[in-house]
Amino acid sequence: MAKTPSTALALILALAAAPLMAQTEGAPAADTTAPADAATADNLAMGQEVGGGDGPGSTYTAANFEAWEQKCVRTETGVDPCQLYLLLKDQQGNSVAEFTMFNLPAGGEGPAVAGATFIAPLETLLTAGMTLQIDAAKGKIYPFTFCAQLGCVARIGFTAEEVAAMKSGANAKITITPFVAPDEKVELSISLKGFTAGYDAVAAANDAADAAAKAAGAAAPAEAAPADAAPAEAPANP
Repeated sequence: MAKTPSTALALILALAAAPLMAQTEGAPAADTTAPADAATADNLAMGQEVGGGDGPGSTYTAANFEAWEQKCVRTETGVDPCQLYLLLKDQQGNSVAEFTMFNLPAGGEGPAVAGATFIAPLETLLTAGMTLQIDAAKGKIYPFTFCAQLGCVARIGFTAEEVAAMKSGANAKITITPFVAPDEKVELSISLKGFTAGYDAVAAANDAADAAAKAAGAAAPAEAAPADAAPAEAPANP
């Protein structure tokens, strides 16, 4: 029987659908509240915002750890799953790519204990993959999974040993190849300063979110039980 994905892991995927959020979160939200008499005087419906910006499914930055951000998704339980987010820039300071990382639920079947999503520009040479190197260790090459309007995505799994290497490391490096210049390489530096505290905060948030989701799921049938417990009596035979 297939296992149901954890709530934290499922909601984390929603975060990946909002690229370069760090560039837009600072913008003030437009005031959509209209005076009551304005709509009456003009006989025009001003509308009401659907699903306010602070409702379930919206994202926010819970904390910062040096260059890393703890980004979370609001849920109905109030205990929100999160991921560790890093905006990667080139040597000129231009925003180039995104890297997000999160822990996986304990007791998983595979060797991976953490997952990551790397989003590269659409002009990336996909057949070259992306390479990740932690300090002076040998790098690993990962394939791109798919491309969308926001960019090309590589989904990465990390073992416990690799997570430990990132926690104890100083720097990491991601290398991609431009489609228009296949003989060249683009190297993106990752500072691991703040990574340990950020990853541990994300893991704690996700574990709590999973526990809250399980508790809510277990409570729902129990609340409905009294109404369903006593079946109606069958009518007596004439």
